[in-house]
Amino acid sequence: MRSPADGKIRIMRIIARMNVGGPARQVSGLSRHLDPARFEQRLYTGHVAAGEADHLALSAPDIKTWVVRGLGRSVRPLDDLAALAQLHTEMRRFRPHIVHTHTAKAGALGRTAAMLARVPAVVHTYHGHLLHGSFSARTTRLVVGVEKILARSADRLLTVGARVRDDLIAAGIGRPGQYIVMPPGTSVGPPPAVAEARRMLGLPADALVVSYVGRVTAIKRPDRLLAVFRSVLAARPRTRFVVCGEGDMLNVVRAAEAEFAGALSLVGWRSDVETVYAASDVTLLASDSEGMPLSLIEAGMVGIPAVATRVGSVAEVVNDGSTGLLSGTDADELAGHVLRLLDDGELRRTMGEAAREWVTHRFGVPRLVADTEAVYTEIARAHGW
Repeated sequence: MRSPADGKIRIMRIIARMNVGGPARQVSGLSRHLDPARFEQRLYTGHVAAGEADHLALSAPDIKTWVVRGLGRSVRPLDDLAALAQLHTEMRRFRPHIVHTHTAKAGALGRTAAMLARVPAVVHTYHGHLLHGSFSARTTRLVVGVEKILARSADRLLTVGARVRDDLIAAGIGRPGQYIVMPPGTSVGPPPAVAEARRMLGLPADALVVSYVGRVTAIKRPDRLLAVFRSVLAARPRTRFVVCGEGDMLNVVRAAEAEFAGALSLVGWRSDVETVYAASDVTLLASDSEGMPLSLIEAGMVGIPAVATRVGSVAEVVNDGSTGLLSGTDADELAGHVLRLLDDGELRRTMGEAAREWVTHRFGVPRLVADTEAVYTEIARAHGW
């Protein structure tokens, strides 16, 4: 492919769906802030599934998208073939210089379509991986096999953290030289004052507040989250708990509401997550697996320390003992960390300030945009565009 006549590099970005979560936030940041004088980009996405919150509707109605039928969460062979065919057709029309895929299903279909359409360059971002805890051993082996094949076609493989990269390389997916660690970039709105945030959420002004923000799904372990809540409430009865998010296991949390007798608030998805963090003393993550959790980055931007399981690239967001406390997957250990922070206001303040300074510098949108533009520019130069 020759250099573009207008001097712009055409980027075709593909993501399975723009549900509320880290990948959608990163894609939104790139869609808004990539230099329009240098790059022409289009965003292709599928439909958000029932029970999921739509990031575009909640937080990014300004972003234009091209909808691909069948490119959603579920794996359905006929729908997937239709999505593959549409992506191939769109590539032939748009003639991108670079196809950049995000998330597993979009990565599989998008990279396959790019090979069929002979797109010059392909980039894939791993926002996490499906190597642990997502499937049976047999299905995991199949996923790894497919990823090994697809990795061969990529010019660059981006990972949100070093741990994610190391896990993928250990599984034999891609070559070390293909990988670039690119931490996510995000931002939050100006947080309200603590008293105002608690008034907005219907929380007592003098309570101790522990929050969870994210999808309520099996991998996030809502059962463990509730076990921690129970232990903390037994030790500190004036504590209140806020769950901000939805998912296919929300019914597990909802079933426990009566047990907590008003101490547990389910607020659904909110576009103003900064309000939830501003109302909190501590934010909690109890997952079995994570990529690079944006919820902990956002909490840090509001100055809230985190307690989290030491999984995935969590330790690249939370500096244990400095910006928060990390734990194994034991609910009692997590509860002990939460209680330690709730009992020590000075420690919370110190860790919160350190968290704000750390994440704002490392995980801001300008840094993500600059790093992404650098990758595209390197590829363009290598192809002589």
